[in-house]
Amino acid sequence: MNRPVMSRIDQPPQTLRDIVQERMREAIIAGQFAPGERLVERPLCDQLGVSRTVIRETIRYLEAEGLVEILPGKGPIVAQLSWEDARQIYDIRQMLETAAAIACARNMTPELAEQLQAAQHALQDAVAEGVPGPMLRATTEFYRIIFEGAGHSVAWEIAQRLNGRISRLRAVTLSTEDRLKPGPAHMQDICQAIVSANAKAAQAAIEQHLGDAKRTAQRLLMEEKPFS
Repeated sequence: MNRPVMSRIDQPPQTLRDIVQERMREAIIAGQFAPGERLVERPLCDQLGVSRTVIRETIRYLEAEGLVEILPGKGPIVAQLSWEDARQIYDIRQMLETAAAIACARNMTPELAEQLQAAQHALQDAVAEGVPGPMLRATTEFYRIIFEGAGHSVAWEIAQRLNGRISRLRAVTLSTEDRLKPGPAHMQDICQAIVSANAKAAQAAIEQHLGDAKRTAQRLLMEEKPFS
C-alpha cells in the first residue's frame, strides 16, 4: 500500500509570536527604544495588541539574541552595545565573511552570479527607500547568498546567532554620512568581486568594508550616551 505523500510547506505562516518578535527587534535596531531603556510590559501590550505572555516570550527570545538584558530589580532593558562587544563582533565577521567571500568567488556559477546580483539590486532599492527594516533584511539576504554559495552553512548559523547585534551596528553605520565610502557602495564592490570570481578582490572588498564600518562604529559608540 502506497503511503500518501504530504505536500511541502515552502513558506510556513508566521505565528503571532514571530510577528511580535520581528516588530520589537526592528524597533530596537532602528533606535525606537534607546540603549538602556526599560521595556515595560503593559505599554508594549497596548501598542501591539497582544497578551503579556507573548511579550514575555518575545523579551526572552530577544535576550537570547543579545538585544535585551534582564536586570535584577529593574526588569528588561534594551541592551547596551559597548565598543568592546562591537569590536569582537567585527573581528568575528572579518573571519567568517572573508572566508565565505573567497569560497563563494571560487565557486562562482552563472546561476549564483544572478542570485547575488539580484540580492545586491534589492539592497540598493531598499536603501533608496530609506526604511531600516527592509534595508536590513535585504542586507541579511545578500550575505546569506554569499555564505550559501561558499558552502559555509555552519558559519552562517554562527553569524545568524549574532544577527540582532550585527543589525544594530549596521543600522548605525549604514546611515552615517561621514564614512570613507557609503555602505551600499562597499556592498557593490563585494558583489562585483565575487561575481567576477576574483577571490583576492573579494577578500580586499570585505576587509575595506568592515574596516570602514568598524572605525565608524567605534567613534559613534564611544560618543553614545546611556539612556536615563
